[in-house]
Amino acid sequence: MIVADFAFKYCLSIRFNMHHGKLLSILRSIFNCPTAPFHEYHVRDHLLELLADFPHVSVEQDGFGNLIALYRRGSGKARWAFGAHMDHPGWVKNPAGKDLPKGGLDARFPEMQFLGGVPASYLPTGEVKNFGEFAMWDLPAFEYDREEDRISGRVCDDLVGCAAIIALFYELEQRQVMGSCYGIFTRAEEVGFVGAVDLAKSGKFPQGACFVSLETSSPRGGVEMGKGPVVRVGDRMSVFDDEATAQLLAAAEASRLEVQRALLDGGACEATAMKLYGIRSAGISVLLGNYHNCDPSGKIDSEYVRLKDVKVMIDLIANLVQFAEVQQENEDGGESDRLKLEKRWKDYAPYVQATAGKFGDEGEK
Repeated sequence: MIVADFAFKYCLSIRFNMHHGKLLSILRSIFNCPTAPFHEYHVRDHLLELLADFPHVSVEQDGFGNLIALYRRGSGKARWAFGAHMDHPGWVKNPAGKDLPKGGLDARFPEMQFLGGVPASYLPTGEVKNFGEFAMWDLPAFEYDREEDRISGRVCDDLVGCAAIIALFYELEQRQVMGSCYGIFTRAEEVGFVGAVDLAKSGKFPQGACFVSLETSSPRGGVEMGKGPVVRVGDRMSVFDDEATAQLLAAAEASRLEVQRALLDGGACEATAMKLYGIRSAGISVLLGNYHNCDPSGKIDSEYVRLKDVKVMIDLIANLVQFAEVQQENEDGGESDRLKLEKRWKDYAPYVQATAGKFGDEGEK
């Protein structure tokens, strides 16, 4: 059912505006965690520390190592599950000890294999830092340029999404929002959504919830950094749930949030993986510069996003949680878009009757 207008108007009485310093603190602490496909334990451990501070959030780790966090205040059912992945392209030790790229990808770490979508021509251009079982680009973990309103670091994709979920829980706790939602942190997205697929197949994904991928994505189709996050109608592989996408856009409009709408087909995200396993899915992306650390000149550099876009994404998902509770309390009293169309159909019934003779059996001869 498409969302009811009156309930959105109610939501406007509660505005979310993430505290600037607190958000920077969350981003900085998460960005400081090194990560690579299958080696997300530093990020996971820090997320668990942050989540422990929220009295209304419970956390479960599934058998694969994905985290499933639930915010619940009240008895309402969680309608949204916001997801982000904890990994980023990098070098990892090859446990098989074979099939390494010819000559290794870095002479200093010949036993390691690069995992993630980065063109081979970029690999020799950046300095690498070894973290034992894995290695990353040797770039600043976190930088903030106030004048440019820009956050940059060795990993924005997708630690921005992870930070947005933590910030969401912080906002919900601070404002004592009655409602419920999930935050899902997955592993090994960069090598084919391995963590998301495992979660979908395990049966542990929350029944009845719509999965919303919180990603960072390269600009495509006329969208621009700094003009709000993108409500993503689809990716390179699929088109997302139209009803859920309509709800995201309606929430943004009713809350007077500046967002963009586009098919970001430069890559694929976990919404597609979930959809392929029968889970309703949608997507919101913060636009990203130097995707996977690849700058336009052909060298390795820090990824970056606009802080404003991150703030609006947090505001949007917080309003979705607030609205879901209102919608649940008033489902029988609101007027969905479908009911509006049916009402209009009834209003025009006299016109239908007046012209019925023109379209009856006689009209078919």
